Amino acid sequence: MSEETTVLGRSAPLDLRLSDSELETTRDHVLQFVRDVVSDAGADGAVLGLSGGIDSTTTAFLAAEALGEENLHGIVMPSEVNAEENMSDAERVAQMLGIEYDVIEIQPIAEEFFDVFPEAADDKQAAGNVYVRTRAVLGYFVANYENKIVLGTGNRSEALLGYFTKYGDQAVDCNPIGNLYKQQVRQLAASLGVPDDLVSKTPSAEMWAGQTDEEEMGVDYDTIDAVLALHVDGPLSKAATVRHLGVDEATVDRVVELYERSEHKRHMPPAPESLRP
Repeated sequence: MSEETTVLGRSAPLDLRLSDSELETTRDHVLQFVRDVVSDAGADGAVLGLSGGIDSTTTAFLAAEALGEENLHGIVMPSEVNAEENMSDAERVAQMLGIEYDVIEIQPIAEEFFDVFPEAADDKQAAGNVYVRTRAVLGYFVANYENKIVLGTGNRSEALLGYFTKYGDQAVDCNPIGNLYKQQVRQLAASLGVPDDLVSKTPSAEMWAGQTDEEEMGVDYDTIDAVLALHVDGPLSKAATVRHLGVDEATVDRVVELYERSEHKRHMPPAPESLRP
């Protein structure tokens, strides 16, 4: 989307925050989930890409607690389109948690792709996906060597909208925060002691310079969460959702469009039905 894109919503608050008891139960549930995935895989820990954003930061805090900081390996993978402050935040998180981490510059790797197929290099979506998929390959490269699993950082909002790169940031072994809406991720992060500036940070996949999630999707996260919870995940019709949230139909239509258009991302690659009985 262009920089002039109007972000829909912004007038649709729906409190999806968890109660104190739900928050504690959720935290304990996620911690045990991470431990179980690592144990079931016979792994020695986990590898996690650190971006400085709220999702990777929350996942890092949870994984360090679940596995012990000595069993979590962070990887910071900047490219030329990444804001320097975000990479600094990524290292800051690793240092706060006391985990081992490496900084791997991925621009030279991405340039190899751009050089062999230059006609696509100026397509920011295609080029942005190269960065994301390069990070996935490096994550598994390190994880395979260290007998670790790869942790994903996807949340429920992004999963339902398909807001991830196929075989990129969802090329992972599990998503610890995958059942939490963005609003709930922020709440959980705050309860874990994540610094306020990271909790309230503007979400960006940084697939190109200046990109933000909300501008690209055309709807702000609070509205996305509300429409998903009431209409896509919930029982309300479009008309009822519009009335309940006080948004226009175009906003609900946009969220539903993103959900329906990305259905293929939430399934294994299809194959023809078997002709044999």
